Amino acid sequence: MSGEDAATQQQQPQPEQEAQKPQDPPASPKAQGNTPTTEERTTISYRALVLTGYGGYDKIKLQVKTVPQPELKAGEVLVRVKACGLNFAELMGRQGLYDALPSPPVTMGMEGAGVVEAVADGVEDKKVGDRVIVLARSGVWQEVVVVPADRAIIMPDQMSFEEGAALPINYLTAYLMLFEMANIKPGKSVLIHMAAGGVGIAATQLCQTVQDVTIFGTASASKHETIAQGGVTHPIDYRTKDYVEEVRKISPQGVDIVLDPLGGSDTQKGYNLLKPMGSIIVFGAANGVTGQKRNLLALAKLWYHQLSLSSLKLMQANKSVGGFHLGYLKDEELITQTMVKLLEFYSQGKIKPKIDSCFHFEEVSVFSSEPTNHIRARSKP
Repeated sequence: MSGEDAATQQQQPQPEQEAQKPQDPPASPKAQGNTPTTEERTTISYRALVLTGYGGYDKIKLQVKTVPQPELKAGEVLVRVKACGLNFAELMGRQGLYDALPSPPVTMGMEGAGVVEAVADGVEDKKVGDRVIVLARSGVWQEVVVVPADRAIIMPDQMSFEEGAALPINYLTAYLMLFEMANIKPGKSVLIHMAAGGVGIAATQLCQTVQDVTIFGTASASKHETIAQGGVTHPIDYRTKDYVEEVRKISPQGVDIVLDPLGGSDTQKGYNLLKPMGSIIVFGAANGVTGQKRNLLALAKLWYHQLSLSSLKLMQANKSVGGFHLGYLKDEELITQTMVKLLEFYSQGKIKPKIDSCFHFEEVSVFSSEPTNHIRARSKP
């Protein structure tokens, strides 16, 4: 299968760092210009979406937590979350297929946006009232989070909270694959699977920051007008056509870059489509995730059909195969620098997250029962 059906529920993880994980706010903040009273320091209550066990959508529960007032450690900030993002990694995590997520019960969520409510000693570049994007390994699906200050990034004035929550995971993933791994250059060609998904749209927009890049994008026919307007040169309906044949009709030699979130047999197809000196970047396994619960048959099929190559064959083919997983990337400086670049692109009008849907926390069980296959789903406190 081509993975849009599965990966509709789209994806990519965030830097795996225990220190970066938002904590259930621990006890007594030192907020600039906001000294709480003794009564205010006693407890704090907030809502959180908690994964209570592995399985279907019914395992995600809205809970109210009451904890001691947060006491920030040096270098931390407390953020009131206004919007948070849903990624494919959360759907894998719900099925017990995402190793970077702690075991249930756990609050999921790797990206969000909100307002700084308190800052600790040693924080020079953030202040109470700042609008920030929050990055974390997990724990952002709640109304209040505590994160290291360098994981709270100042938002452009014109950016909405929903856009701020939609940008980090998808655009970091797309940028680092295209520019850091595949070394995209003017005149190259790229095959983007699931071009109507979050990473697909991000990759399409980023490709357009490079001159004369030809974009092949797979998506169901109903989304072709949308992705064509977004910049896909050649939309391909993977449901009714063989995308390998369609690419070959237009570009007999193949393409220079393949971004593969599907895995299994599609990785082999993508590798075969590469021109000499081309690169395929594998960043997901959507073919192994079908339906609400873990599908052992789909996972077995994915494993059986995975790409297997020797170094000698790679040498003889003059091709490269790379893997990317943002959840296991520990280069914090690279991530920060990339976020700065992405926000520059946003301010210049070169990229703009496309929001499919927004839901309040109370509605999450409703939207989860019929997952959107469009572009991006957001949930708001």
